[in-house]
Amino acid sequence: MHIVQILPELNQGGVERGTVELSRELVKRGYQSTVISAGGSQASQIETDGGRHITLDVCSKNPLTFFFRVIKLKTHLLKLNPDILHARSRVPAWLCWFANKKLKIPFVTTVHGFNSVSRYSAIMTNGDRVIYGSTSIRDYILKNYTIDESRLRYVPRGIDMDYFNQENADEPFIETFKREHGLKGKTIITIVGRITEWKGHDTFIRALAEVQKVNPNVIGLVAGGIWHGKEEFFQTLEKLAAELGADIRFVGSQTQVREIYALSDLVVSAASSKAETFGRTAAEALAMNTPVIASAHGGSTDIILDGENGLLFSPGDAGDLAKKIGQALAFAFHNMRDSIQLNFSLDHMVETELTVYRELTSRS
Repeated sequence: MHIVQILPELNQGGVERGTVELSRELVKRGYQSTVISAGGSQASQIETDGGRHITLDVCSKNPLTFFFRVIKLKTHLLKLNPDILHARSRVPAWLCWFANKKLKIPFVTTVHGFNSVSRYSAIMTNGDRVIYGSTSIRDYILKNYTIDESRLRYVPRGIDMDYFNQENADEPFIETFKREHGLKGKTIITIVGRITEWKGHDTFIRALAEVQKVNPNVIGLVAGGIWHGKEEFFQTLEKLAAELGADIRFVGSQTQVREIYALSDLVVSAASSKAETFGRTAAEALAMNTPVIASAHGGSTDIILDGENGLLFSPGDAGDLAKKIGQALAFAFHNMRDSIQLNFSLDHMVETELTVYRELTSRS
């Protein structure tokens, strides 16, 4: 079976990482994998892992070049002759829809987020199979679009359990990191994710300031790069921490995020105005046996077993988050890694995805 995945580009992000991981695992299982994108920092990894990457402008929203790009995509598809065409974003899905009209390759789409409700976004519900990664995404689709439920399939994103394993953490890096950032002997509470408004960094800082009044040994760690155009917002976060007297370390984007989870006593996923579609940070941290507090909406509600492997708090409510952090510091969490292994492992994702592909190839 030959699977073609198509997405705008291959830089950093959960969709991009999931695409790269799926391509790698497909090749391991003996399938042919091709990824089409406009390129990016992870494009070379596709070929390193044994797949094929084709660079094509499937990112631009320019309507003047749209049909020219449809023709180019169709030309590639004719040469590739894939068994499955899998679109992971709206522009690629529209290009596929027109390029595939006569080819009639079994077409899969994945709804990765809570996109604005519109005819433009509706293309993501037009696949022969429509994959969603969390219960909240499924509810969003059914609420806003007319779709035959029999075409919907649940495939949560998968965590590489071999990589996200406490036993494999780089201890020398952890020791050096703690020393450089003054973390030794501290209770470390961490938020991981790019700096942008909806990730809830302001809620995290306000909550930490309250917790530190009672427990001065607690220190906050913000691990994440500044998203495009969010430099001014980042400055407001630094100012907020200073005004509240919150002891926070802003350490920027970290390539060794596994070690960040490993050195943390607690990880917070604080998405506020916009829900996490899956909650990869929560799942990765739990795979490392690090407990998680997450905002009670979106994909995190599928992952967090409240009062068992983590706690949930009211989105955007710093007071509730501070209260839950206080509870967490005295709570005996359990079923962390095991719950991820059972329900959200990479192997589970790949096998579930393959089941969807087989449905269509056996029918065609």
